Amino acid sequence: MPHKHKATPKRVFINNIDSYSSRNVAKFLCKAVLNAMDEEEEEEEEEGEEGHLNQAFQVVGTVSNLSDELPPHILEEYCHPGKEELLSKLMECQVIIYNISQDADQVEEASWAVKALHDHREDFTSPKIFILISTVMTWANSIPLDPEDPELPFTDEIFYCRKAHPSFKKHIDLEKVVVKVGKSIFSTYVVASGLQYGMGEGVFHFFFKESWLGEASAISIYGDGKNIIPTIHVTDLASVVQNVIQHQPRPYYLLAVDLSNNSMEELVKIIATVVGPGNTVNRPFEDIYLNPELTVTEIESLQVNLRMEAVNVENLFSIHWHCEGGLVDNVDLVVEEYRLSRGLLPLRVCILGPPAVGKTTLSLQICKKYKLHHITLRDTIYKAMAELVSRRTEVAAEAQELLNTLNESMDSEGSSFLQKNVLRDKMTSNQCKNQGYVLDAFPNSYKQAEDLFEGKKDMLPPHASLQQFVLVLDATEFFLTDRVINLPEETVQDLGYEPEKFLSRLAIYRENMQEEKSVLNYFEELDIIPVLLEPATSLLMRKIFTTMGPPRTYSPSPQEVEEEERRIAEEKMKKEAEERAVEARKEEEEARSRAARWEEWTQSSEEVRMLEELHMANLTDQMRSYLMKSVMPTLGKGLIECCRTQPAEPLDFLAEFLFRNNPHDHPPSGEDSSENPDFPALFD
Repeated sequence: MPHKHKATPKRVFINNIDSYSSRNVAKFLCKAVLNAMDEEEEEEEEEGEEGHLNQAFQVVGTVSNLSDELPPHILEEYCHPGKEELLSKLMECQVIIYNISQDADQVEEASWAVKALHDHREDFTSPKIFILISTVMTWANSIPLDPEDPELPFTDEIFYCRKAHPSFKKHIDLEKVVVKVGKSIFSTYVVASGLQYGMGEGVFHFFFKESWLGEASAISIYGDGKNIIPTIHVTDLASVVQNVIQHQPRPYYLLAVDLSNNSMEELVKIIATVVGPGNTVNRPFEDIYLNPELTVTEIESLQVNLRMEAVNVENLFSIHWHCEGGLVDNVDLVVEEYRLSRGLLPLRVCILGPPAVGKTTLSLQICKKYKLHHITLRDTIYKAMAELVSRRTEVAAEAQELLNTLNESMDSEGSSFLQKNVLRDKMTSNQCKNQGYVLDAFPNSYKQAEDLFEGKKDMLPPHASLQQFVLVLDATEFFLTDRVINLPEETVQDLGYEPEKFLSRLAIYRENMQEEKSVLNYFEELDIIPVLLEPATSLLMRKIFTTMGPPRTYSPSPQEVEEEERRIAEEKMKKEAEERAVEARKEEEEARSRAARWEEWTQSSEEVRMLEELHMANLTDQMRSYLMKSVMPTLGKGLIECCRTQPAEPLDFLAEFLFRNNPHDHPPSGEDSSENPDFPALFD
């Protein structure tokens, strides 16, 4: 047997490997393998001997931003390298792929790269392949091959007749350069790609997102939708690139499109039907420019009207097509890829518990956090009845019969087969298949669960389960009774929590849970372990959010972020205004209180002053009377005598005079001094 040798993987450079198209091409090439055998070994393999498989490619490339952790399908990544550094990296690779199908900004760099490699071809240590992934928009203005046969497709055999859309002139100029510079040691190829879909979506992502969110009642078709759009699954595009690398065909220009030739209307309608509301509405094409989620390049691409056939790919390669029939024929596969690639897997939650334990309140909180749909048996049946009422004039007999049956079933405590069908239809609606749902207070028994989910498991994708989470709330009878007692009377009547009904429902629930086969046993048999919760705990919601993990939905859009910031700002301003109003009222009340206290103090002070003046007046009269009677007669005489005598020491003289003439020591002779004309009335 000839000696087996291990094939060396080719080093492949891809620009913008963090973009949608290049990332998926890189992932595909990273998984590719080569059979490192000579012809004899290949013959032996045909006879049944197992070949030796090796990794075919090692992928490196440029990125817009360096990642914290290198993706597994990337060997090296370079962020905004200079031309000298970039050229050295290109020279290390056997295959150079420049993808300009989505990013027009890469045209200039790709043009420089192919020219620089061509100029340095003498320095090549081994042959190199340059592949330009371009776009069918370089054919957009091509003249029809036969005006009388509009369905005659363009093929890559007549690529020299193509005419580009005005915005893609640089693309076609680069295509011509790439085809022209190809040499024996430097092979160059152009792969003109149709609009790419699959693996999370690119140009069609807006229609998938609008359908998935379910916020619009109808998905927009811009224009009449009759234009034919050439498409290709991004995995099939990568497969074409791989075949070009391995086979290096003689034609240097290849179209990469599938066999679909679907119109814009067909594409949008199938997306709306499988993912969204099922309805579409035509709008003027000019309205598409108001959509902030679509770039100008994407908008122009959606206007293309080309019927194309990839003759060279069909004749030269034996491709194992992923979606040869196009998006419409493979919509279920494409939708599943969309959900998996973007992590938009539905959350299905069932909340059980006794009456009045708080199931609906908890359900609504979970729905708000995770953007899920709230399902109750009662509301679902009422909505179905309302729809039947609206349809009664259209299909009178059938609608009336169903309506009567539902009305009768609503009067019973059980759940009829028809009720379960209505509930199952809601659970399998596009909205619930997209985001998921919270099933509130149902099923209540093993039999109900079995009937509700019967046959549904087979309809779910491999990654899904009937219910990811079963949350069971439970509380004591005292807790539940106390909660019911404190409910408003209107709520009690609306929920059927009157004493007799409530106790009866509670007893039925307890009895169902004590059965040998309860509803919890049904989920446990499916390896779904119920999570037991106590409604009274303060950490209830934190525990639930930890158990369920982060939301599986789109991050808020810039508009939603702006609206949320505006809402928060408005709430903050409103709160601050309320606080200012409260503070103003408080200050006003304090001012009034101070004014009242000041007035009271002033009035009190005035009364005190008047009392003091009155007291002082009374005291003055008493003092005057005392002085006039007991002091002034003797003192007046002393002063007169002092003035008459004018002694050298008047105070000593006066003191001695008062001492000698003290009336207590020398009683008066009865003479009234007040009547003495020589005594002045000093105090009159």
